Amino acid sequence: MNTPTSILASASIESSVEARVDAYDWKALTGELDSFGCAVLPQLLAPEECHAISSLYPQEHHFRSHIIMARHGFGRGEYRYFSYPLPGLLSGLRTALYPHLAGTANGWNERMGIEERYPDEHASFLKQCHAAGQTRPTPLLLQYVPGDFNCLHQDLYGELAFPIQLATLLSEPGRDFTGGEFVLTEQRPRMQSRVEVVPLRQGDAVAFAVHNRPVRGAKGSYRVNLRHGVSRVRSGMRHTAGIIFHDAR
Repeated sequence: MNTPTSILASASIESSVEARVDAYDWKALTGELDSFGCAVLPQLLAPEECHAISSLYPQEHHFRSHIIMARHGFGRGEYRYFSYPLPGLLSGLRTALYPHLAGTANGWNERMGIEERYPDEHASFLKQCHAAGQTRPTPLLLQYVPGDFNCLHQDLYGELAFPIQLATLLSEPGRDFTGGEFVLTEQRPRMQSRVEVVPLRQGDAVAFAVHNRPVRGAKGSYRVNLRHGVSRVRSGMRHTAGIIFHDAR
C-alpha cells in the first residue's frame, strides 16, 4: 500500500509527472491564458496525491516558514513555504510545467515591451534567481478554516518574477469545505475591473498571471494588472498547493 511519503517521493515520480503534464492540450491552455489570464488543468493530481500533500501541513520539518495571514493584513488563514529539497511530486510538477509556460511568458513580455526572456528549462531560470540573491523556495501549502479568506495579492518576491503560477486545490468542494472560491481580478486602464471566479474540483489546478499580462486592443496590446485571492470559507477545511516558479530573497 502506498503511504503519503512513498507517493510524494517515488523514484519514478519525475518521469510520470512529465508524461502527465505533456498530455494536456497546451495549445488550448495557452489560448485560455491569452484570452482570460488563467486556464484550468483538470485533475492534475489524483485524490491520493492531494491527501499526501495536504497531510504534510503539520509536519514542520518540510517547511522554511509559517505565515499567519491576519498578522500581516493578508486576510485570515495560514500557509507554509516548503524548504529545499521539495517533495518529489511538487518538484517534478515545477520542472515539468515550466517549459510549457515559458513560451507564453516570453510572448507576453515581448508584447508588453519587457526585455526579460526566460530560458527553456526551469533549472536555468532558478540559476538566474539564485545569482540575483533569490534563493528561498516559494512553493507553498495553504490551509483555511471557516471564516478564512485570502485578500487579493500578487506573489512577487524580488526583481525576477516568472509571470505565470499555479494553484492546485487539494480538498473537495462540497465535501471537505464550502465557499473558498478562487478569484482573479484584472485592472484595465481607464476601465472597470474584470473578475474571474474559477470553479475547481479536488486535484484541479489553475494556471494564472502573477502580475501583468498583455491584452489586444484596437491600437495593439496594452498591459493589465492582475491580483488573485480566495473568497471566505464557510465550512470545513480547504488546502491548496501553490507552485511559484521564481524563488524569493
